[in-house]
Amino acid sequence: MPVKRVSGVRGPGTAAVLASLLTLVGCGTGKDTGASPHNPPASSTAPATSSKPTPKPGATATAVELPPLHAGFDYQIGGAYPPPAGVRILSRDRAASPAPGLYNICYVNAFQAQPDERKQWPADLLLRDAHGKVVVDEDWGEALLDIRTPAKRKRVAARVNRWIDGCADKGFDAIEPDNYDSYTRSRHLLTADDATAFITLLSAHAHARHLAIGQKNTVQLAGLRARTGLDFAVAEECGEYDECGTYAKAFHDRVVVIEYTDSGLRKARSGFGGRLSIVRRDVTVSTPGSADYVRRTR
Repeated sequence: MPVKRVSGVRGPGTAAVLASLLTLVGCGTGKDTGASPHNPPASSTAPATSSKPTPKPGATATAVELPPLHAGFDYQIGGAYPPPAGVRILSRDRAASPAPGLYNICYVNAFQAQPDERKQWPADLLLRDAHGKVVVDEDWGEALLDIRTPAKRKRVAARVNRWIDGCADKGFDAIEPDNYDSYTRSRHLLTADDATAFITLLSAHAHARHLAIGQKNTVQLAGLRARTGLDFAVAEECGEYDECGTYAKAFHDRVVVIEYTDSGLRKARSGFGGRLSIVRRDVTVSTPGSADYVRRTR
């Protein structure tokens, strides 16, 4: 089953969005990012044999390992396969297992309920409009999760944190929580403040499990990383949409980039090829042997 790619609605430009978000959250830059592939099939990869190591004596409760800078990267959330030569950073779905010897990022859909999991969520944790109708990301049929109040954020986080625990137990090094920007698709029911408050809860739990946590897209909130506790960025199409510089500045070049077009890859490499971890993938994030499979680094 192919993975999804969300075409985000682009606003009136960086300056205009910045002005509105300064009022909303006090800071932040840029415009909404575009694509967000997710909902991959469960991997058939064998279970990992390792788990997160015991922290070294003297390490703090929040000690985490950050992804290496400017390292070979592959994005495998659509299905796991043997890492290509030169890869040091790898992102896979939470149903998969990490690759031994690499820096492994674990993908979780944290802000929306995937169609096959919607019934597993309590009805009151699905975002509803004034008529009681569930608010859905129409591109992919995913119900948005209701994170409008501290009590609901805590309950949603408790469920997502169990997935984070699973990633830690398998031996992943970091978490990639998707749909941070779901508030932009919420018909104004959710705010940037709701999103940042929720992801801050996930950051605290990830760090307690000695996992780093990445900001997935949502370039307009990159400036809030100190408040939210996010450690690095997973940026889709930042080359295509001239957003790589904002991520690079906010996360001190600790950014992994996925481009879905040759033009995007050229632009990303032209400006940041010597600084960021960049890969070109197909929009279905397919596996080798598929007719759609594309993976390039130059």
